[in-house]
Amino acid sequence: MKLIKNAVLFVAALLLFINLMAQSSKDIVDVAAGSKDHSTLVAAIKAADLVNTLKAKGPYTVFAPTNDAFALLPSGTLDNLLKLENKSTLTGILTYHVVEGNLNAKAVLAAIKKGAGKAVLTTVAGGKLTATVVKGKVVLTDEKGGQATVTTADLKASNGVIHVIDKVLLPTN
Repeated sequence: MKLIKNAVLFVAALLLFINLMAQSSKDIVDVAAGSKDHSTLVAAIKAADLVNTLKAKGPYTVFAPTNDAFALLPSGTLDNLLKLENKSTLTGILTYHVVEGNLNAKAVLAAIKKGAGKAVLTTVAGGKLTATVVKGKVVLTDEKGGQATVTTADLKASNGVIHVIDKVLLPTN
């Protein structure tokens, strides 16, 4: 009986290890592409020509809006952004969701605590996001005052980490 129990524990540990290795071998784009809730984000990444950038070594922290978050934009906004002539605007919005470094949830919370309740994060686009905790959840505030809540944290990738958010954040320009 003890032998069977040990064999089951070994197999469970092996499967967990294999699953963790499979997750960590996928880069940020691969992880997002594997999520049915991020097909709009992946399409936008492709339209902005950011695939190679987000497949690079990094590390990056990506605050990834869901399909529902993109659907909250005013009617026609997304279609307009996906047009070739608006590629630079789309790139600016997408890179506003990316911070250099591997900021897992623990690191974000530590930065908020160190900053006496808020942490200002500089995005790859050069803008600022302010992270706070509201009702036990991390909330990001963009430079226009828009807010997004982290709904799922710490999706690990080989070149960083993804935190899922419920709104699209917008830079000032």
